[in-house]
Amino acid sequence: MNHLATPSRRGGGRDAKRAARLGPAKGGVPFISRGIPYAELLDEEGLALIENNAERILSEIGCEFRDDPEALEIWKAAGADVTGELVRMPKGMCRQLIQDHAPKEFVHQARNAARSTTIGGKRTVFAPTAGPPFVRCLDKGRRYGTIEDFNNFAKLTHASPWLHSSSTAMCEPVDLPVNKRHFDMFFGNAVHTDKPFFAAVSQPSRTEDCIEMARILFGERFVDPLSGENATCLMGVMNGNSPLTYDATMLGAAKVLARANQATLVTPFIMAGAMAPTGLAGAIAVTLAEAMAGMAFLQLVKPGAPVIFGSFVTTLSMQSGAPTYGTPECSLIINALLALARRLGVPSRTGGSLCASKIADAQAAYESAQTLQTTALGGANFVLQSAGWLEGGLVTGYEKFMMDCDQLGMMHVLLKGYDLSENGQAMDAIREVGPGKHFFGCAHTQANFENAFYRSPLADYASWEQWESEGAQDIQQRANTAWKKTLAEHEDPPLDPGVRDGLDDYIKRRKSQMPDANY
Repeated sequence: MNHLATPSRRGGGRDAKRAARLGPAKGGVPFISRGIPYAELLDEEGLALIENNAERILSEIGCEFRDDPEALEIWKAAGADVTGELVRMPKGMCRQLIQDHAPKEFVHQARNAARSTTIGGKRTVFAPTAGPPFVRCLDKGRRYGTIEDFNNFAKLTHASPWLHSSSTAMCEPVDLPVNKRHFDMFFGNAVHTDKPFFAAVSQPSRTEDCIEMARILFGERFVDPLSGENATCLMGVMNGNSPLTYDATMLGAAKVLARANQATLVTPFIMAGAMAPTGLAGAIAVTLAEAMAGMAFLQLVKPGAPVIFGSFVTTLSMQSGAPTYGTPECSLIINALLALARRLGVPSRTGGSLCASKIADAQAAYESAQTLQTTALGGANFVLQSAGWLEGGLVTGYEKFMMDCDQLGMMHVLLKGYDLSENGQAMDAIREVGPGKHFFGCAHTQANFENAFYRSPLADYASWEQWESEGAQDIQQRANTAWKKTLAEHEDPPLDPGVRDGLDDYIKRRKSQMPDANY
């Protein structure tokens, strides 16, 4: 028994196993295929009431489309009541446009076709945080993001088997000019991961650049040979200027996406108590109305343009005015909006690992877990902000990114549901062991022990003595080791040198055509 009692050997074996778990994971599925029912918290009567209120908002109150004369002409030609920049849509108009034309599901292409995601139906896709100007890690604290940080998060996204898609800006590279950084972000996503990713939407011209770069990256695959239509290789977010307002920048970028058959996540940005009433049913109705107006508009721009009913809804602290996350009210709102998206017949987006905490502490963990589990159980099809979110979206955290990915792995297992096969029933094992014995050594356990349960790469299950002897690290310290190891072992997925040169040439040419500008 001496070999079991030697601390150095026990620690060495444990360290080796942990090191293997902390390193880059291989494989993974392109999306989760849901195996459990949706958890719906609002009944038919309540959902119908909110739908009716949303129709009243659109027809009686209306939605503004600011600084975009073309948008107003499109609405007027479709039969809406346009007064100045205010558009009122007849009852049922937006719903009919969406249900008649918007696809119920679509494929978001990846440059590695095996990683292409299908958005909609009983599927869930996880993507990391998008948009924060700051990053945080244990070594350097909170600081502005750089293109190096952006590329690091693209690599971490590629390595995680639990993330199915990258995003637009896992952090903003503040060291680059605003008007040129979209080139470098596109290039970083194109080179460091072969998962799907997003277009820039900060100006319509930048969206157009991303589409042209996608043509180079995807080559012949950019056009569907059967339909002659562009394949959906990019997605972009159109945030409302909530409540009930869309501005020219968002509308312009979304029109570019729609006309090129790229997907738009139409996402009202609602903070209940500021951009919507404190009454939850009212906040849900405003979100539904605003999203329907945006999705219907894109069907007028191009019938059949892929859209996602996005919702980003938080509550506010009535004492400070700061947004709050992981609250019971947020969960109730998220759940209802996901059910309303299914009734509308379009894919849904919400949630993520959202929190208000400044660091990856217990507050960050419980707020993020509450939001993420609500999102998963409610049936979101696309989950942006799944990994790295801190400080209400101002910061992407390296350690938080790894901790969130661990939670995403748990969601994969949860959503897969129950194994009712013969192996899952394990009747042979129950017969073999019988009453009063244990299952450790039986044939079924020996055959299944490696994959029987989810194995966290970060959680510590050792005794106090062993944990203390190995450095008494908390989960942030273990996550710090994990992201560094993952980056050290990263290898870019293969990319045709001609494609890479084509992207280089396009980027150099376009950058040379404009002076640096920070707007």
